[in-house]
Amino acid sequence: MSETITLTTAQAIVRYLANQFIEIDGTEHRLCGGGFGIFGHGNVTCLGEALYDHQEELPLYRGQNEQSMGFAAAAYAKYWLRRRFMFATASAGPGTANLLTAAALAHANRLPMLMLCGDAFLTRLPDPVLQQLEHFGNPALGLNDGFKAVSRYWDRITHPAQVIQSLPAAINTMLDPADCGPAFIALPQDVQGWTYDYPVELFEKRTHHIRRQAPDAYEVAKAIQMIEAAERPILIAGGGVQYSGAVAEFTAFAEKHQIPVVETIAGRANLLDTHPLNIGPIGVTGSDSANAVAEAADLVVAVGTRLQDFTTGSWTAFAKDAKFIGVNVGRHDAMKHLSHPVVGDAKLALEALQTEYKTPEGWTGFAKDERQKWNAYVAENVKAGNRPNSYAQAIGTVNALCDPRDRIVAAAGGLPAEVTANWRTLDIGTVDVEFGFSCMGYEIAGGWGARIAQSEQEPDKDTIVFCGDGSYLLMNSDLYSSVLTQKKMIVFVLDNGGFAVINKLQNNTGNESFNNLFADAPTIPEAFAVDFEAHAASMGCNAETVSNPDELGEAFKRAKAAQKTSVIVMKVDAYEGWTTEGHTWWEVGTPHITDNPKVEAAHKDWEATRDKQRRGV
Repeated sequence: MSETITLTTAQAIVRYLANQFIEIDGTEHRLCGGGFGIFGHGNVTCLGEALYDHQEELPLYRGQNEQSMGFAAAAYAKYWLRRRFMFATASAGPGTANLLTAAALAHANRLPMLMLCGDAFLTRLPDPVLQQLEHFGNPALGLNDGFKAVSRYWDRITHPAQVIQSLPAAINTMLDPADCGPAFIALPQDVQGWTYDYPVELFEKRTHHIRRQAPDAYEVAKAIQMIEAAERPILIAGGGVQYSGAVAEFTAFAEKHQIPVVETIAGRANLLDTHPLNIGPIGVTGSDSANAVAEAADLVVAVGTRLQDFTTGSWTAFAKDAKFIGVNVGRHDAMKHLSHPVVGDAKLALEALQTEYKTPEGWTGFAKDERQKWNAYVAENVKAGNRPNSYAQAIGTVNALCDPRDRIVAAAGGLPAEVTANWRTLDIGTVDVEFGFSCMGYEIAGGWGARIAQSEQEPDKDTIVFCGDGSYLLMNSDLYSSVLTQKKMIVFVLDNGGFAVINKLQNNTGNESFNNLFADAPTIPEAFAVDFEAHAASMGCNAETVSNPDELGEAFKRAKAAQKTSVIVMKVDAYEGWTTEGHTWWEVGTPHITDNPKVEAAHKDWEATRDKQRRGV
């Protein structure tokens, strides 16, 4: 008989995690970088006891909110290109419920995160317990079942022996290139403390490797035929290029065949801004240059992208007769819109697509000329001058002063569009614009998680967060977390008086400003300005308010030299200063019947572009 060790369920989970490693570029790392935890009665007595004995191997960061802990874990995994993850533990009831949004963000962005969450007692002897949701006709149904919709792997441990199967399955899911996403494990409070005689070999050190799936020979051969027949091809660089570690292969493929490259939001920073084949970001938050070549292309080779509507302009960004090749490790993504699929790892697929094809010089020259026009527009757009303060000016100022390896974090609101359009990539893999779930509140929490990861690899560089006043007010407490843990960030709070980008959409569809800007909220008799500087200072940050981009630049220099988190506040105009160029059509629901002539006119104008929309073919 094999040797066994008696452990509680919680002790077995923690011991197993502590002994998992991964080899990355020849260096061994612990697979789980640690965790984020807020304890309550549903996880402190058993899981907390187990974690206490493994603080060195699995450092536990105390967050201020479970949702923000999940955001931080997602940003950590994104920095490590999905090769490492953090766990988040929450107590039964509202603590676990707070993780739901973060799980959805990780699921949409295909990011690994392990959730270890308290649950009701399996025996039901004390039912109904504190914070339990009772379903009278289904006593087995509870809050944790809600995570099934936002998890790639879900399990409830009903016996300690399940750990032997469940933990490896969860990790295999999180490390799978095609199925990567969050894993949720419900831990009933009594089962956490139950014991089992586990085989000792379960806890032996294991070093993991990310699988690289080779593409099918037939799919590769047909893709080569399509490329060789193309006259106006483009490459779309998605986030999967970086997750595959295929930036060098992607760049070499583009250079060999002289194919123009456009980037998705998740694929920003696949190519340097100065690369001659980098034609710019594509789509709703893109560039005139990328959208011009996309509209004229006869072949679109989409590498490592799920072709979200902001990339495709709700499928109006491309010619209706353009052909698609989907290079993706996930079959679901590779076959979208009847693309010819090349299902496999991006690095191996690009190496397999061997051909002597060369793009016609006229087409590549056209793309480069379009990019030069866009460069001129951006240079003028980010310039401080005789116009109101804008997001673009703040972005341009920071871009000119930052280190090439500084990490940029933004999410939701107007900043993803402004960063995507105006940021000039200085080094590979340095931009994190969370737009898979477009989740307000990710910015500061995600910046904290990114900084934890960055401090493990590049401690002398900075994590720079662009945040609107709306997102700041929604979730700011991890400024305090960053000060407490000495994980320095530089946070720009660009205050436009509310949810200005949604107000812009409201106005663009013929509607009057209503309930987005504080000044236009009918239940606010008199709006007043928030003192963001004082608020940030109260949480221990260096904080200052500036009046214009020049002052912002000087404040940024001081923040770079500082040893702790700095918050820099600047008001920006809610109406003027938006990046007005580079946008494709985007489908939003507009009223088909209305008494408002402006809304009716906007609806007709919006629908006038629908005839360009591809219908899945």
